[in-house]
Amino acid sequence: MNYEMGWLNYHRGKTEELPNYMGQLYYTEEDTVLLSAIEELKLAAKGMFGCELAVSKDNTVTGDKGIFLKVNKGAGISEEGYRITAKDSFVLIEGSTSRGVLYGTYAFLRRLHKNPDLTGYREEKSPDNPLRMLNHWDNMDGSIERGYSGESFFFQDNEILINSRTKDYARLAASVGINGVVINNVNVKGAATWLITDRYFDKLKSLQDIFKSYGIKLYLSLNFAAPMELGELHTADPLSEEVKAWWQDRIQKVYDSLPDLGGFLIKADSEGRPGPFTYKRTHSEGANMLAAAVRPYGGLIIWRCFVYNCMQDWRDKKTDRARAGYDNFKPLDGSFSENVILQIKNGPMDFQVREPVNSLFGAMEQTNQMLEVQIAQEYTGQQRHVCYLIPAFKEILEYHTGYGEKDTVGEIIGGTASGSRNCGITTVVNTGNDSNWTGHDLAAANFYGFGRLAFDRNLSAEEIGEEWIRATFGGEKKVVDTILEILMMSWPAYEKYTSPLGIGWMVNPNHHFGPNVDGYEYDRWGTYHRADRFGLGVDRSSKGTGYATTYSESNALLYETAESCPEELLLFFHYIEYNYCLKSGKTLIQHIYDTHFEGAKEAEQMAAMWEQLTGYVPEEIHKRVMERLEFQKNHALEWRDVICSYFYRKSGIPDIMKREIY
Repeated sequence: MNYEMGWLNYHRGKTEELPNYMGQLYYTEEDTVLLSAIEELKLAAKGMFGCELAVSKDNTVTGDKGIFLKVNKGAGISEEGYRITAKDSFVLIEGSTSRGVLYGTYAFLRRLHKNPDLTGYREEKSPDNPLRMLNHWDNMDGSIERGYSGESFFFQDNEILINSRTKDYARLAASVGINGVVINNVNVKGAATWLITDRYFDKLKSLQDIFKSYGIKLYLSLNFAAPMELGELHTADPLSEEVKAWWQDRIQKVYDSLPDLGGFLIKADSEGRPGPFTYKRTHSEGANMLAAAVRPYGGLIIWRCFVYNCMQDWRDKKTDRARAGYDNFKPLDGSFSENVILQIKNGPMDFQVREPVNSLFGAMEQTNQMLEVQIAQEYTGQQRHVCYLIPAFKEILEYHTGYGEKDTVGEIIGGTASGSRNCGITTVVNTGNDSNWTGHDLAAANFYGFGRLAFDRNLSAEEIGEEWIRATFGGEKKVVDTILEILMMSWPAYEKYTSPLGIGWMVNPNHHFGPNVDGYEYDRWGTYHRADRFGLGVDRSSKGTGYATTYSESNALLYETAESCPEELLLFFHYIEYNYCLKSGKTLIQHIYDTHFEGAKEAEQMAAMWEQLTGYVPEEIHKRVMERLEFQKNHALEWRDVICSYFYRKSGIPDIMKREIY
């Protein structure tokens, strides 16, 4: 099995002298998580310094020389927090749980990549989000829905795979603070429905135990219609007593075999998936029925809010897909059980390069909430374009919803606004069985960055990017500076050469790759740009679909008029004529022309910058990235020319720069 380990490769640094704390490793107790920390330190010592650590169990070490991993329940550290203290030749890594010690171990190793001199080094941190999860859209036949880095390493031919890659995946996830993983696609079909039966319990138990040794809870996506699809009942009505009894019995069997299971993720009444609407029941009635079944075992029900009418008539200008989540769930605020979490996408549409923060955040004041983002880049280049999304996620977390004193999205999902522990952040992940895990080597920065930001939302995108580069490619200044510049310019560049000012979409239907301005314009999915010969955009003000009014009063006023609306969201909230003058002094149509030419130029610059790293990064990696950046450079030209030509032909207004537009 041939694969790389990215930021856990532990390459040799330039330090020739062995640090005086490297040599002896002490630990306090036999625990599978603590043993994982020990194993990681041994691998790092060997890889970074060429030394073997002598390991011994000792509860009485007071500090002389070496590294001490200590579970200290009375240290005043939070459940998953850690404290690292370095003094002379001694390093103490402690936590109130072994999970905290594991996270402290990885933090210690991050510090070594930056500087092995630990003089005066002290670090203490507790995670900002109780739940920090990855959602895999892996199917049991081995395919991955919206997967762009190979096949699944969890499933093949309707069987569960357990091998060395399973453990190494858990290492990668734990190293950035992930504590929960949903292994199967939210669109649960076929064999995946049977994951809650004894057909798969043995393999799932093995997977659960591997995850557990790295502080990770296993979760499963659940088929709401399982009582029917497993052939045992003729209904899945959540208020039916026989359905309730069926789920209670089934869940008991699951937890008897998988006692450490975190719970279940459910996509219901969405894009053809079954749910409570079939029986004229509400989302809370469906979720609460399942929540009652998992409550005795400490389980969680994570209920996705991605619910909308996917049979819309494009002629209908009042129905608005953006409103659907709010209209479906806001009236239910306060009706969900405590062990139910609503999983809400970052925006009201679907992981576009730019869209407003979902108006449900903050509005559901009596309901547990989890933020869902996507690093699989379904609409941001599909891991064939570099698009570092951590700056976008930072903007989302720092967005002020306008509800209460602690009103940022980060404070809401972190539980500081409500005091809840059943909340957090998740991402649709970007991994597969490609040798580098993420298809595009630079896409690994999104995996790493998501985990780090989920653990510590105060980190900047630049800090996270630099950490990842140092751990993956080493600390050579030219390498760090060049790759960091590529990462930081990639999201703005992608936005410039694709869909303008928050309008989104403009992609080929179904596979969602490449420019097609009218691809979804006359379809049933509610993803319209409404362009004509005078202008484009969707009126979502109070005079249009009214979506702007679903926000808090301050934000509703902000979005209500074109003059006050943030310009990066202008076309999302308003229909704007081509000759409308933006704050830059440019007309809308000229802005479209200019940004698309700028973005394509920046894609060309990124390829040229990477080429300068020949000889500075491993040859195979350099070649892989170069091929993708060359593709991106050419594909950006295609985007530029298709978008500019479309709007030139619509408007009849020429580019004042007199560039070639077709």
